[in-house]
Amino acid sequence: MSPNMQTRSTTTTAPLSLYHLLDPEVLADPYPLYRRLRTEAPVHWDPYLHAWVVTRYEDVVTVLHHFSANRTPTPEQFTAMGLAELGPIAQLMTRQMLFMDAPAHTRLRGLASMAFTPARVEALRSHIREIVDTLIEPLLRAGRMDVINDLAAPLPAIVTAEMLGVPTSDCDQLKAWSADFAEVLGNFQHNPDRASRTLKCVEEMTAYFRDAIRRMKTEPREGLINALMTAELDGDRLTEEEIIANCIVTMVGGQETTTNLIGNGVLSLIRNPDQLQRLRDDLSLIPSAVEELLRYESPSQHTARICPEDTQLGGKLIRKGQAVIAVMGAGNRDPERFPDPDRLDVGRTDNRHLAFGWASHFCFGAPLARIEGQLAFAALLRRTSNLSLEPGPIVWRENLGLRGLTALRVTFNEQLAPPPIEPTVEHSAGACPFHRGGTGSGSDRIIASSRREGSRRYRSGF
Repeated sequence: MSPNMQTRSTTTTAPLSLYHLLDPEVLADPYPLYRRLRTEAPVHWDPYLHAWVVTRYEDVVTVLHHFSANRTPTPEQFTAMGLAELGPIAQLMTRQMLFMDAPAHTRLRGLASMAFTPARVEALRSHIREIVDTLIEPLLRAGRMDVINDLAAPLPAIVTAEMLGVPTSDCDQLKAWSADFAEVLGNFQHNPDRASRTLKCVEEMTAYFRDAIRRMKTEPREGLINALMTAELDGDRLTEEEIIANCIVTMVGGQETTTNLIGNGVLSLIRNPDQLQRLRDDLSLIPSAVEELLRYESPSQHTARICPEDTQLGGKLIRKGQAVIAVMGAGNRDPERFPDPDRLDVGRTDNRHLAFGWASHFCFGAPLARIEGQLAFAALLRRTSNLSLEPGPIVWRENLGLRGLTALRVTFNEQLAPPPIEPTVEHSAGACPFHRGGTGSGSDRIIASSRREGSRRYRSGF
């Protein structure tokens, strides 16, 4: 039986459950499973995960908007489960705004967002273009590259280091830590084999950012760390532990989302040559193409919430305190929201996808990820032709929630680059022009340093 037939069998006859994502064949193409869930049981009690699984766009929005993000077990709860060794991970995650509700979330995000403006992100555009061009330039004559390791991973690692205000020479280490910690954020299963590595990662990251804070006190430099250290709202300031925890989650989110956007996006374009050619013929479509690629192969596939009170959703009663998994990857393919959702359309306009979340937890790094994606795709389209996959398997990372590739080896012909074309996009206060009927609740904000210190020290790969 072929792999495709095995996958089709798994997703059409086996018991409905997200645990099928543990099958590499299903992970490679989860959309038949999502379609079956959305069609047969859009609000489904998953007995294997002991959680509700929600897959329709409208229901996913409801969960993201109204259910509790305060879902991380405390150190005490881990101890009660016989997992006391995971206490340091819980201690860190319970301080991260990603896992908080108002008023704690409002306070933390309010202090951080005082330094986050779309204007500062836009000011980085020419600098990020320089980084992209410098990464791509040495690869062009070779006529081949690994999109992940040569471009999609180093680009956000360099930008994130600058954004934080740490040396860009540390970007290799930041990327390694990010990949390790992403295993905790993206998977719903406990993997005891990885626990010691994750604990070591948390210990090293904590020590690194504690040392960075200590240096900032005597040698301040622009960036997120300094912004969090100096942010003040009605006399309220962040503790050192809160600064460390939220630098870590910002570092991970800033790298994983962009790496997977670029990698998944290039693969999707190669697999849809008509859309690749359409984009080559009209580079002004790049902003809408980035939104469509985010929808089509979302870097963030699902997230968990806790039901705050007994709630009827999709004809099912969800009890207070029960876990709910909102599957953004399924909502982004919902035909009730997106016409012909399984078709890639780089010109799609009404495209309020769920890749960056919703409402108060809308990803405040979205503007930066969009700019990095736009510039990476523009450079590839301007500087290459005949972009093709090298022979060999496509391997997806074993991360069920943060969807990305281990590698993406391509061949191409070098193309003489015409002058960069700046797409004309009207920006309102943080809103994406392709998102109608929703703005992200004013949270499309991020800080980044426009300094050029260290920007010549990056390498073309890790």
